[in-house]
Amino acid sequence: MSVLTHLLACLFGMGSWVSINGLWVELPLIVPQIPEGWYLPSYLSVLIQMANVGPLFVTLMHRFRPGALSETAVVYVIITLGTMASFLLGFFWKETVVVAGAPRSVALLVLTFFLAAVDCTSSVTFLPFMMRLKPQYLTTYYIGEGVSGLLPALVALVQGVGVVHCINSTVSQNATESFPTFQAQHQPANFSAEVFFFFLSAMMLVCLVAFLLLNYHPAVAKEKTKDRYINGVNEKNWVEKRPMVEPYRPERQKSSFGVGTYSWMQVFYIFVILAWTNALTNAVLPSVQSYSCMPYGNNAYHLSATMAAVSNPLACFIAMFFSIRSLWLMGVLTFLGSGIGAFIMSMATLSPCPLLVNDVWGGVIMVVAWIVFVLTLSYVKVIIGVILRDEGHSALVWCGAVVQLGSLLGAVTMFPMVSVYSFFASGDPCNTRCP
Repeated sequence: MSVLTHLLACLFGMGSWVSINGLWVELPLIVPQIPEGWYLPSYLSVLIQMANVGPLFVTLMHRFRPGALSETAVVYVIITLGTMASFLLGFFWKETVVVAGAPRSVALLVLTFFLAAVDCTSSVTFLPFMMRLKPQYLTTYYIGEGVSGLLPALVALVQGVGVVHCINSTVSQNATESFPTFQAQHQPANFSAEVFFFFLSAMMLVCLVAFLLLNYHPAVAKEKTKDRYINGVNEKNWVEKRPMVEPYRPERQKSSFGVGTYSWMQVFYIFVILAWTNALTNAVLPSVQSYSCMPYGNNAYHLSATMAAVSNPLACFIAMFFSIRSLWLMGVLTFLGSGIGAFIMSMATLSPCPLLVNDVWGGVIMVVAWIVFVLTLSYVKVIIGVILRDEGHSALVWCGAVVQLGSLLGAVTMFPMVSVYSFFASGDPCNTRCP
Protein backbone atom coordinates (compact mmCIF):
# COMPACT_ATOMS: atom_id res chain seq x y z
CA MET A 1 0.00 0.00 0.00
CA SER A 2 1.13 3.55 -0.73
CA VAL A 3 1.74 5.70 2.36
CA LEU A 4 1.33 8.81 0.23
CA THR A 5 -2.08 7.68 -0.98
CA HIS A 6 -3.15 6.90 2.58
CA LEU A 7 -2.08 10.39 3.64
CA LEU A 8 -3.88 12.05 0.73
CA ALA A 9 -7.06 10.03 1.36
CA CYS A 10 -6.94 11.10 5.02
CA LEU A 11 -6.47 14.79 4.13
CA PHE A 12 -9.23 14.53 1.54
CA GLY A 13 -11.63 13.06 4.11
CA MET A 14 -10.64 15.74 6.61
CA GLY A 15 -12.22 18.39 4.39
CA SER A 16 -15.62 16.72 4.47
CA TRP A 17 -16.95 18.28 7.70
CA VAL A 18 -14.10 20.40 9.09
CA SER A 19 -15.86 23.73 8.43
CA ILE A 20 -19.16 23.01 10.17
CA ASN A 21 -17.46 21.12 13.00
CA GLY A 22 -15.17 24.09 13.47
CA LEU A 23 -18.08 26.53 13.53
CA TRP A 24 -19.82 24.53 16.27
CA VAL A 25 -16.79 24.43 18.59
CA GLU A 26 -16.27 28.17 18.11
CA LEU A 27 -19.81 29.08 19.22
CA PRO A 28 -18.89 30.03 22.83
CA LEU A 29 -16.59 32.72 21.42
CA ILE A 30 -18.94 33.90 18.66
CA VAL A 31 -22.27 34.02 20.51
CA PRO A 32 -21.49 36.89 22.95
CA GLN A 33 -20.51 39.16 20.04
CA ILE A 34 -23.51 38.80 17.72
CA PRO A 35 -27.15 39.98 18.07
CA GLU A 36 -28.63 36.47 17.74
CA GLY A 37 -26.97 35.32 20.97
CA TRP A 38 -27.63 31.71 21.96
CA TYR A 39 -30.43 31.47 19.39
CA LEU A 40 -27.62 31.05 16.84
CA PRO A 41 -27.29 27.23 17.36
CA SER A 42 -30.99 26.84 16.50
CA TYR A 43 -30.53 28.93 13.36
CA LEU A 44 -27.48 26.89 12.41
CA SER A 45 -29.43 23.64 12.77
CA VAL A 46 -32.10 24.93 10.39
CA LEU A 47 -29.52 26.20 7.88
CA ILE A 48 -27.65 22.89 7.88
CA GLN A 49 -30.84 20.97 7.14
CA MET A 50 -31.80 23.44 4.38
CA ALA A 51 -28.37 22.77 2.87
CA ASN A 52 -29.44 19.17 2.24
CA VAL A 53 -30.77 20.47 -1.07
CA GLY A 54 -27.22 19.85 -2.33
CA PRO A 55 -27.05 16.08 -1.68
CA LEU A 56 -30.70 15.75 -2.74
CA PHE A 57 -29.86 17.25 -6.14
CA VAL A 58 -26.80 15.01 -6.60
CA THR A 59 -28.73 11.88 -5.59
CA LEU A 60 -31.63 12.64 -7.93
CA MET A 61 -29.22 13.32 -10.80
CA HIS A 62 -27.49 10.02 -10.11
CA ARG A 63 -30.83 8.21 -10.07
CA PHE A 64 -32.51 9.75 -13.12
CA ARG A 65 -29.59 11.11 -15.21
CA PRO A 66 -26.63 8.80 -14.46
CA GLY A 67 -23.42 10.14 -15.95
CA ALA A 68 -24.82 13.62 -16.66
CA LEU A 69 -23.17 15.17 -13.59
CA SER A 70 -19.38 15.20 -13.46
CA GLU A 71 -18.51 13.84 -10.02
CA THR A 72 -14.97 15.21 -10.08
CA ALA A 73 -16.16 18.66 -11.16
CA VAL A 74 -18.71 18.76 -8.32
CA VAL A 75 -16.00 17.91 -5.77
CA TYR A 76 -13.75 20.68 -7.12
CA VAL A 77 -16.61 23.18 -6.92
CA ILE A 78 -17.69 22.36 -3.37
CA ILE A 79 -14.14 22.29 -1.93
CA THR A 80 -13.36 25.64 -3.58
CA LEU A 81 -16.64 27.07 -2.28
CA GLY A 82 -15.87 25.81 1.23
CA THR A 83 -12.39 27.36 1.13
CA MET A 84 -13.73 30.75 0.03
CA ALA A 85 -16.65 30.77 2.50
CA SER A 86 -14.36 29.93 5.45
CA PHE A 87 -11.94 32.66 4.38
CA LEU A 88 -14.73 35.27 4.06
CA LEU A 89 -16.06 34.35 7.51
CA GLY A 90 -12.80 35.60 8.96
CA PHE A 91 -13.64 39.10 7.69
CA PHE A 92 -17.43 39.32 7.92
CA TRP A 93 -18.68 37.08 10.77
CA LYS A 94 -19.32 40.08 13.07
CA GLU A 95 -20.88 42.30 10.39
CA THR A 96 -24.59 43.02 10.86
CA VAL A 97 -27.40 44.33 8.65
CA VAL A 98 -30.64 45.86 9.91
CA VAL A 99 -33.51 43.56 8.90
CA ALA A 100 -37.10 44.28 10.03
CA GLY A 101 -35.81 46.96 12.38
CA ALA A 102 -33.27 44.76 14.17
CA PRO A 103 -29.58 44.00 13.51
CA ARG A 104 -28.94 40.56 12.03
CA SER A 105 -25.75 38.63 11.25
CA VAL A 106 -26.68 38.16 7.61
CA ALA A 107 -23.13 37.51 6.38
CA LEU A 108 -22.54 34.87 9.06
CA LEU A 109 -25.80 33.07 8.28
CA VAL A 110 -25.36 33.17 4.48
CA LEU A 111 -21.76 31.95 4.60
CA THR A 112 -22.77 29.25 7.08
CA PHE A 113 -25.39 28.03 4.60
CA PHE A 114 -22.70 27.70 1.92
CA LEU A 115 -20.42 25.82 4.32
CA ALA A 116 -23.28 23.49 5.25
CA ALA A 117 -24.09 22.89 1.57
CA VAL A 118 -20.44 22.00 0.96
CA ASP A 119 -20.24 19.57 3.88
CA CYS A 120 -23.63 17.94 3.26
CA THR A 121 -22.88 17.45 -0.45
CA SER A 122 -19.54 15.88 0.42
CA SER A 123 -21.45 12.87 1.81
CA VAL A 124 -22.70 11.94 -1.67
CA THR A 125 -19.60 12.91 -3.66
CA PHE A 126 -16.48 12.17 -1.59
CA LEU A 127 -17.45 8.57 -0.77
CA PRO A 128 -18.29 7.59 -4.37
CA PHE A 129 -15.02 9.17 -5.53
CA MET A 130 -13.15 6.81 -3.18
CA MET A 131 -14.45 3.91 -5.33
CA ARG A 132 -11.65 4.80 -7.75
CA LEU A 133 -9.06 3.69 -5.18
CA LYS A 134 -8.45 0.28 -3.66
CA PRO A 135 -10.71 -0.72 -0.73
CA GLN A 136 -7.96 -0.17 1.88
CA TYR A 137 -8.11 3.57 1.34
CA LEU A 138 -11.81 3.90 2.20
CA THR A 139 -11.06 3.26 5.88
CA THR A 140 -8.28 5.85 5.73
CA TYR A 141 -10.80 8.29 4.30
CA TYR A 142 -13.06 7.64 7.30
CA ILE A 143 -10.12 8.38 9.60
CA GLY A 144 -9.78 11.74 7.88
CA GLU A 145 -13.49 12.34 8.29
CA GLY A 146 -13.08 11.70 12.01
CA VAL A 147 -10.11 14.07 12.15
CA SER A 148 -12.39 16.77 10.68
CA GLY A 149 -14.09 16.84 14.07
CA LEU A 150 -11.02 16.23 16.19
CA LEU A 151 -8.72 18.89 14.73
CA PRO A 152 -11.04 21.92 15.26
CA ALA A 153 -11.79 20.68 18.79
CA LEU A 154 -8.07 20.53 19.62
CA VAL A 155 -7.45 23.98 18.12
CA ALA A 156 -10.40 25.39 20.10
CA LEU A 157 -8.95 23.78 23.22
CA VAL A 158 -5.63 25.55 22.62
CA GLN A 159 -7.57 28.73 21.87
CA GLY A 160 -9.26 28.49 25.27
CA VAL A 161 -12.85 28.72 24.01
CA GLY A 162 -15.54 28.55 26.67
CA VAL A 163 -13.28 28.51 29.74
CA VAL A 164 -15.24 29.99 32.66
CA HIS A 165 -13.99 31.29 36.00
CA CYS A 166 -16.28 31.94 38.94
CA ILE A 167 -15.61 35.25 40.72
CA ASN A 168 -17.11 36.59 43.92
CA SER A 169 -19.97 39.01 43.46
CA THR A 170 -22.72 40.67 45.50
CA VAL A 171 -26.37 40.92 44.43
CA SER A 172 -28.71 43.51 45.99
CA GLN A 173 -32.08 42.07 46.92
CA ASN A 174 -33.52 45.45 47.86
CA ALA A 175 -32.30 48.86 48.98
CA THR A 176 -31.04 47.59 52.32
CA GLU A 177 -30.18 43.90 51.80
CA SER A 178 -27.61 42.13 49.64
CA PHE A 179 -26.18 38.66 49.55
CA PRO A 180 -22.93 37.17 48.22
CA THR A 181 -22.93 35.07 45.07
CA PHE A 182 -20.67 34.04 42.20
CA GLN A 183 -20.54 35.42 38.69
CA ALA A 184 -19.41 33.45 35.63
CA GLN A 185 -16.61 35.22 33.77
CA HIS A 186 -15.41 33.91 30.41
CA GLN A 187 -11.66 33.75 30.04
CA PRO A 188 -10.31 35.73 27.03
CA ALA A 189 -9.31 33.49 24.13
CA ASN A 190 -5.65 33.00 23.28
CA PHE A 191 -6.34 34.03 19.68
CA SER A 192 -9.34 35.51 17.88
CA ALA A 193 -12.20 33.91 15.98
CA GLU A 194 -10.82 35.49 12.80
CA VAL A 195 -7.62 33.46 13.12
CA PHE A 196 -9.68 30.31 13.73
CA PHE A 197 -11.72 30.85 10.54
CA PHE A 198 -8.54 31.41 8.53
CA PHE A 199 -7.30 28.10 9.95
CA LEU A 200 -10.49 26.37 8.70
CA SER A 201 -9.94 27.94 5.27
CA ALA A 202 -6.37 26.58 5.25
CA MET A 203 -7.69 23.09 6.08
CA MET A 204 -10.10 23.26 3.15
CA LEU A 205 -7.23 24.37 0.92
CA VAL A 206 -5.22 21.34 2.10
CA CYS A 207 -8.21 19.18 1.16
CA LEU A 208 -8.26 20.74 -2.31
CA VAL A 209 -4.54 20.07 -2.84
CA ALA A 210 -5.01 16.47 -1.63
CA PHE A 211 -7.85 15.99 -4.12
CA LEU A 212 -5.71 17.36 -6.95
CA LEU A 213 -2.92 14.91 -6.10
CA LEU A 214 -5.38 12.00 -5.80
CA ASN A 215 -6.40 12.72 -9.38
CA TYR A 216 -3.05 13.44 -10.97
CA HIS A 217 -0.11 12.14 -8.90
CA PRO A 218 1.63 9.19 -10.64
CA ALA A 219 2.05 7.26 -7.36
CA VAL A 220 -1.69 7.42 -6.72
CA ALA A 221 -2.46 6.17 -10.21
CA LYS A 222 -0.89 2.82 -9.27
CA GLU A 223 -3.32 2.51 -6.35
CA LYS A 224 -6.47 2.92 -8.40
CA THR A 225 -8.81 -0.01 -8.93
CA LYS A 226 -9.34 -1.73 -12.23
CA ASP A 227 -12.72 -0.04 -12.42
CA ARG A 228 -12.95 2.96 -14.68
CA TYR A 229 -15.63 5.56 -13.96
CA ILE A 230 -16.88 8.14 -16.39
CA ASN A 231 -18.70 10.81 -14.36
CA GLY A 232 -19.54 8.27 -11.72
CA VAL A 233 -20.75 5.51 -14.05
CA ASN A 234 -18.95 2.18 -13.96
CA GLU A 235 -17.54 1.32 -17.37
CA LYS A 236 -17.48 -2.42 -16.66
CA ASN A 237 -18.11 -4.80 -13.81
CA TRP A 238 -15.25 -6.66 -12.22
CA VAL A 239 -14.55 -8.79 -9.20
CA GLU A 240 -12.05 -7.48 -6.69
CA LYS A 241 -9.16 -9.93 -6.39
CA ARG A 242 -8.09 -9.52 -2.77
CA PRO A 243 -10.27 -7.38 -0.52
CA MET A 244 -8.98 -6.46 2.91
CA VAL A 245 -11.27 -9.01 4.59
CA GLU A 246 -13.13 -11.58 2.55
CA PRO A 247 -16.85 -10.68 2.80
CA TYR A 248 -19.63 -13.18 3.14
CA ARG A 249 -20.75 -14.23 -0.35
CA PRO A 250 -23.73 -16.57 -0.77
CA GLU A 251 -23.73 -19.00 -3.66
CA ARG A 252 -26.53 -17.26 -5.48
CA GLN A 253 -27.40 -13.60 -5.76
CA LYS A 254 -30.25 -12.55 -3.51
CA SER A 255 -31.27 -9.13 -4.82
CA SER A 256 -30.62 -6.58 -7.52
CA PHE A 257 -28.97 -4.16 -5.06
CA GLY A 258 -25.27 -3.71 -5.80
CA VAL A 259 -23.73 -7.05 -6.72
CA GLY A 260 -26.55 -8.97 -5.06
CA THR A 261 -24.74 -10.06 -1.90
CA TYR A 262 -27.61 -9.21 0.43
CA SER A 263 -31.35 -9.72 0.33
CA TRP A 264 -33.64 -6.69 0.25
CA MET A 265 -34.44 -7.25 3.93
CA GLN A 266 -30.74 -7.17 4.78
CA VAL A 267 -30.25 -4.05 2.66
CA PHE A 268 -33.13 -2.38 4.50
CA TYR A 269 -31.59 -3.45 7.83
CA ILE A 270 -28.20 -1.97 6.88
CA PHE A 271 -29.67 1.36 5.80
CA VAL A 272 -31.92 1.64 8.86
CA ILE A 273 -28.89 1.15 11.14
CA LEU A 274 -26.93 3.68 9.05
CA ALA A 275 -29.68 6.30 9.35
CA TRP A 276 -30.16 5.57 13.08
CA THR A 277 -26.46 5.81 13.99
CA ASN A 278 -26.01 9.05 12.05
CA ALA A 279 -29.13 10.55 13.61
CA LEU A 280 -27.71 9.82 17.07
CA THR A 281 -24.09 10.84 16.44
CA ASN A 282 -24.68 13.84 14.15
CA ALA A 283 -27.80 15.45 15.60
CA VAL A 284 -29.59 13.94 18.61
CA LEU A 285 -26.80 13.56 21.17
CA PRO A 286 -24.63 16.55 20.05
CA SER A 287 -27.65 18.83 20.58
CA VAL A 288 -27.72 17.89 24.29
CA GLN A 289 -23.99 17.46 24.96
CA SER A 290 -23.74 20.67 26.96
CA TYR A 291 -26.78 19.70 29.08
CA SER A 292 -25.33 16.26 29.80
CA CYS A 293 -21.80 17.40 30.65
CA MET A 294 -21.84 20.97 31.98
CA PRO A 295 -23.47 20.05 35.35
CA TYR A 296 -20.31 18.03 36.08
CA GLY A 297 -18.09 21.03 35.42
CA ASN A 298 -16.38 22.86 32.60
CA ASN A 299 -13.49 20.38 32.52
CA ALA A 300 -15.88 17.42 32.08
CA TYR A 301 -17.56 19.21 29.17
CA HIS A 302 -14.34 20.02 27.33
CA LEU A 303 -12.82 16.61 28.05
CA SER A 304 -15.92 14.77 26.79
CA ALA A 305 -16.04 16.88 23.63
CA THR A 306 -12.34 16.37 22.90
CA MET A 307 -12.19 12.66 23.74
CA ALA A 308 -15.38 11.99 21.77
CA ALA A 309 -13.70 13.67 18.79
CA VAL A 310 -10.66 11.43 19.32
CA SER A 311 -12.89 8.33 19.47
CA ASN A 312 -14.13 8.83 15.91
CA PRO A 313 -10.78 8.45 14.07
CA LEU A 314 -9.77 5.81 16.64
CA ALA A 315 -12.76 3.70 15.62
CA CYS A 316 -11.73 4.09 11.98
CA PHE A 317 -8.17 3.06 12.83
CA ILE A 318 -9.46 -0.07 14.61
CA ALA A 319 -11.60 -0.87 11.56
CA MET A 320 -8.45 -0.94 9.40
CA PHE A 321 -7.29 -4.07 11.25
CA PHE A 322 -10.59 -5.56 12.48
CA SER A 323 -13.03 -5.04 9.66
CA ILE A 324 -15.68 -7.52 10.86
CA ARG A 325 -18.61 -7.36 8.43
CA SER A 326 -21.06 -9.36 10.52
CA LEU A 327 -24.60 -7.99 10.38
CA TRP A 328 -25.24 -9.59 13.77
CA LEU A 329 -22.26 -7.79 15.36
CA MET A 330 -23.40 -4.57 13.71
CA GLY A 331 -26.76 -4.89 15.46
CA VAL A 332 -25.17 -5.69 18.84
CA LEU A 333 -22.84 -2.67 18.67
CA THR A 334 -25.70 -0.43 17.57
CA PHE A 335 -27.80 -1.64 20.52
CA LEU A 336 -24.88 -1.03 22.90
CA GLY A 337 -24.19 2.46 21.56
CA SER A 338 -27.90 3.33 21.62
CA GLY A 339 -28.15 2.20 25.24
CA ILE A 340 -25.25 4.45 26.24
CA GLY A 341 -26.85 7.25 24.24
CA ALA A 342 -30.09 6.74 26.20
CA PHE A 343 -28.10 7.11 29.45
CA ILE A 344 -26.54 10.36 28.19
CA MET A 345 -29.96 11.64 27.13
CA SER A 346 -31.47 10.80 30.52
CA MET A 347 -28.71 12.75 32.30
CA ALA A 348 -29.36 15.68 29.96
CA THR A 349 -33.06 15.69 30.86
CA LEU A 350 -32.10 15.80 34.56
CA SER A 351 -29.86 18.84 34.01
CA PRO A 352 -28.82 20.87 35.95
CA CYS A 353 -28.97 18.19 38.67
CA PRO A 354 -28.22 14.77 37.10
CA LEU A 355 -27.08 11.71 39.04
CA LEU A 356 -23.75 12.03 40.92
CA VAL A 357 -23.59 15.73 40.05
CA ASN A 358 -21.59 16.53 43.19
CA ASP A 359 -19.32 13.50 42.87
CA VAL A 360 -16.12 13.36 40.82
CA TRP A 361 -17.21 9.93 39.57
CA GLY A 362 -20.19 11.54 37.89
CA GLY A 363 -17.93 13.48 35.53
CA VAL A 364 -15.72 10.43 34.94
CA ILE A 365 -18.71 8.26 34.04
CA MET A 366 -20.10 10.90 31.67
CA VAL A 367 -16.77 11.32 29.85
CA VAL A 368 -16.38 7.52 29.50
CA ALA A 369 -19.99 7.27 28.29
CA TRP A 370 -19.33 9.77 25.51
CA ILE A 371 -16.13 7.99 24.48
CA VAL A 372 -17.78 4.55 24.26
CA PHE A 373 -20.88 5.97 22.57
CA VAL A 374 -18.90 7.62 19.76
CA LEU A 375 -16.43 4.71 19.50
CA THR A 376 -19.06 1.99 19.00
CA LEU A 377 -21.33 3.85 16.59
CA SER A 378 -18.41 5.25 14.58
CA TYR A 379 -17.12 1.71 14.13
CA VAL A 380 -20.58 0.64 12.91
CA LYS A 381 -20.64 3.48 10.36
CA VAL A 382 -17.21 2.55 9.01
CA ILE A 383 -18.16 -1.12 8.66
CA ILE A 384 -21.33 -0.16 6.77
CA GLY A 385 -19.23 2.03 4.47
CA VAL A 386 -16.86 -0.88 3.81
CA ILE A 387 -19.80 -3.22 3.12
CA LEU A 388 -21.45 -0.78 0.70
CA ARG A 389 -18.12 -0.10 -0.99
CA ASP A 390 -18.10 -3.76 -2.05
CA GLU A 391 -21.58 -3.28 -3.49
CA GLY A 392 -20.41 -0.64 -5.94
CA HIS A 393 -20.44 3.06 -6.73
CA SER A 394 -24.22 3.46 -6.61
CA ALA A 395 -24.36 1.90 -3.14
CA LEU A 396 -21.94 4.55 -1.82
CA VAL A 397 -24.05 7.33 -3.31
CA TRP A 398 -27.08 5.96 -1.46
CA CYS A 399 -24.89 5.58 1.63
CA GLY A 400 -24.21 9.32 1.60
CA ALA A 401 -27.88 10.10 1.00
CA VAL A 402 -29.00 7.95 3.94
CA VAL A 403 -26.34 9.56 6.16
CA GLN A 404 -27.84 12.96 5.42
CA LEU A 405 -31.40 11.65 5.80
CA GLY A 406 -30.64 10.25 9.25
CA SER A 407 -28.96 13.49 10.31
CA LEU A 408 -31.94 15.47 9.01
CA LEU A 409 -34.49 13.38 10.91
CA GLY A 410 -32.43 13.66 14.09
CA ALA A 411 -32.15 17.44 13.79
CA VAL A 412 -35.84 17.89 12.99
CA THR A 413 -36.72 15.82 16.05
CA MET A 414 -34.41 17.64 18.46
CA PHE A 415 -34.88 21.22 17.28
CA PRO A 416 -38.37 21.74 18.79
CA MET A 417 -37.43 19.82 21.94
CA VAL A 418 -34.38 21.99 22.62
CA SER A 419 -35.25 25.37 21.10
CA VAL A 420 -39.07 25.57 21.14
CA TYR A 421 -40.41 23.58 24.09
CA SER A 422 -37.26 23.86 26.25
CA PHE A 423 -37.31 20.29 27.54
CA PHE A 424 -33.71 20.74 28.69
CA ALA A 425 -32.49 23.22 31.30
CA SER A 426 -28.94 24.44 31.76
CA GLY A 427 -27.77 25.55 35.17
CA ASP A 428 -25.56 28.45 36.11
CA PRO A 429 -21.97 27.07 36.11
CA CYS A 430 -21.21 29.02 39.29
CA ASN A 431 -24.46 29.23 41.25
CA THR A 432 -26.47 26.06 40.64
CA ARG A 433 -27.01 24.14 43.86
CA CYS A 434 -28.23 20.54 43.82
CA PRO A 435 -29.37 18.44 46.82
